[in-house]
Amino acid sequence: MTFAFHICVDMQRMFAEDTEWHAPWMARVAPAVTALAEAHPSRTVFTRFIPPARPEESMGAWEDYYRHWRSMTREALHPELLDLLPALQRLVPPARIFDKPVYSPWHGGRLHEGLRRQGVRTLVVTGGETEVCVLATVLGALDLGYRIVLPIDALCSSADETHDAMIRIYESRFGLQVITTTTDVLLAGWPD
Repeated sequence: MTFAFHICVDMQRMFAEDTEWHAPWMARVAPAVTALAEAHPSRTVFTRFIPPARPEESMGAWEDYYRHWRSMTREALHPELLDLLPALQRLVPPARIFDKPVYSPWHGGRLHEGLRRQGVRTLVVTGGETEVCVLATVLGALDLGYRIVLPIDALCSSADETHDAMIRIYESRFGLQVITTTTDVLLAGWPD
């Protein structure tokens, strides 16, 4: 069976609440993301970005990254901040959670293997941030041969300029593989 699957990227409390990684737009896009997840919870995977406990547990440039962002390591964060937003958490199960230690969910191959076994060829990608973890999700998916649908009102960032630039890149450079749309249009055309 071939159908679309929803990958909701990192809609976590550590980005929604008052932390150093606060993404102010998350509150604005949360209703659209929630509507898409509610429409097909059994076809939804929520990724969660899980930092290491300490910088020394990371490799290479990630160790330097977490030395800078030490306040965002697991030893400094309250564990509940790793959770999904409450409106999304209540959809698990049947929705699933996929934890990842890096920007891309494709690292290690488990997510791709599971989706291919189910015959998934098209991915609806939502969440944040447009030009970081969403970008890593989209580029990795394209490399693996997936078609991508991006409801742009269900994507968030911390910066208007780079978000807008990334949407233009998705539309102009990846226009044959990436479709941009809105949540309402997508929901109207995404059958049960």
